[in-house]
Amino acid sequence: MTELRGLYPEIEPFDSGHLDTGEGHFIYWERVGTPGGKPAVFLHGGPGGGFSEQHRRLFDADLYDVILFDQRGCGKSTPHASLEANTTWHLVADMERLREMAGFEQWLVFGGSWGSTLALAYAEAHPGRVSELILRGVYTLTKAELSWYYQFGVSEMFPDKWEKFIAPIPEGERGDLMAAYRKRLVGDDPAEQLRCALAWSKWEGETITLMPEPQTSDHFGEDGFALAFARIENHYFVHGGWLEDGQLLRDAHKLADIPGVIVHGRYDMPCPAKYAWQLHKAWPKADFHLIEGAGHAFSEPGILDQLIRATERFAKGAQ
Repeated sequence: MTELRGLYPEIEPFDSGHLDTGEGHFIYWERVGTPGGKPAVFLHGGPGGGFSEQHRRLFDADLYDVILFDQRGCGKSTPHASLEANTTWHLVADMERLREMAGFEQWLVFGGSWGSTLALAYAEAHPGRVSELILRGVYTLTKAELSWYYQFGVSEMFPDKWEKFIAPIPEGERGDLMAAYRKRLVGDDPAEQLRCALAWSKWEGETITLMPEPQTSDHFGEDGFALAFARIENHYFVHGGWLEDGQLLRDAHKLADIPGVIVHGRYDMPCPAKYAWQLHKAWPKADFHLIEGAGHAFSEPGILDQLIRATERFAKGAQ
């Protein structure tokens, strides 16, 4: 059996700051690795999740020059949990500002979960700026995918956790749970906001790994994280990501000349493998790795192994 590859050693940023978007948001960014190394950008999940120290370690610091940033409203970006001027296309514009700030002509784009959605939206809008794509836990943000996770589907797999998810919502409003949560997450009652944010966030934290991982799920139950995560994620999903239904797969032909890697867990609950497979068929230049015995999280061994192999491969110039 091939030895699994884990994260690279811990690294600290060699530069960081806040990017003024001019629209009331200040985007926290870090630059890690080696100046002049292979340019890359990391896109975290959620939306609203923020990036972590572990995400820095997906890249060989001797070979890469990586921008990581907290998307609008989350992590160290301000204002916290803000929904104003916060859409997919605002984030795509932020990525272009960061690329120009860093002086990169092109960069490798690495995104997981919602980060894969944003990566696809960016790459289809700016294909000439993307040298390679690494996508994990592909999410194309169709109505069917949203319904599967927030209305009926995963509910059948996790009935105990589903019961906790729907508990804050009166029975008469459960026909559209995203809308019901929206009303409360943007409401005027801070206590109700937080109660619903925690229920929303914990549902995701407890269903993203094949086997329970308290170190992963516990993070989703932290008040500050949950408030931004739930408000922003719900905001994006209620609006369908400001995408036409099926747009990302429809426009996958724009990726034709971009080398890539798709890594997806066979038992990914939030993001059914069907959509990763469809992307693979529409984008044959990308290698496809369907990981047996894995769910959604990047930290699961088989998934992490393939992600590290992908960053290694592209750092060494292999297409």
